[in-house]
Amino acid sequence: MLSGTILSLIVAFSYILFQNHELKQDLEKQKAETLMLESEKDYQQMVSFYKEKGKEDKPQKSGYVIRKKAEKLSKQFKKESDGRFKEEWGKFLVREAMRNDVDPYIVYELLRVETGNKFDPTLVGPETKYGRAYGMAQFMENTAPWIAEMAGMKYESKEQLFNPYYAIQLSIVYLDYLHAKYDDWDKALTAYHRGIYGLEKYIQKEGHAESWYAKEIQEKAEEQELIAVGKK
Repeated sequence: MLSGTILSLIVAFSYILFQNHELKQDLEKQKAETLMLESEKDYQQMVSFYKEKGKEDKPQKSGYVIRKKAEKLSKQFKKESDGRFKEEWGKFLVREAMRNDVDPYIVYELLRVETGNKFDPTLVGPETKYGRAYGMAQFMENTAPWIAEMAGMKYESKEQLFNPYYAIQLSIVYLDYLHAKYDDWDKALTAYHRGIYGLEKYIQKEGHAESWYAKEIQEKAEEQELIAVGKK
């Protein structure tokens, strides 16, 4: 009799555990779906903001001036990277950065930090709870499509992120968006590194947006500019 009661209790307890496990899984699934919907809404707002911003007049720069600067900086970037950052990549970076009114030195230094000085276009980042980051600009699969939409480019698969020109273009467009949103390089760069919500959490914790990432990129960009004008 006693053994039967114990067995019934064990069965009942097991059922409760099973039900709790099922409930927990359902709650986690609902939470994930909610976050996905919120993220999609946020990304759509990002795209709308950027497209609206794109209607504004950007400073017009002479094609000749852009070409000359692209030739000069592409050689500098190649030299500073010990040949790892190809000259043709540099020319493309400078042209597109200047066309979008983004500091090319910032873009170059961001790519340097993202790849750990390697400038490897085939780089795959470590596994995280959000997935992996791919390519020279280290974009995640869940953010790359929206940034590509901002840039007016097709996104079909993560394989495109391994194309250095595609990655450079996305990084410029995303930096352009972030700087327009915050009008502050500390915030823009920290948001690039940690995500927009990550930036908010960082500011709440530290009281400012000057992360090591933002500080290093800006300091190195200033050094690159001094080299370019012959003051270093």
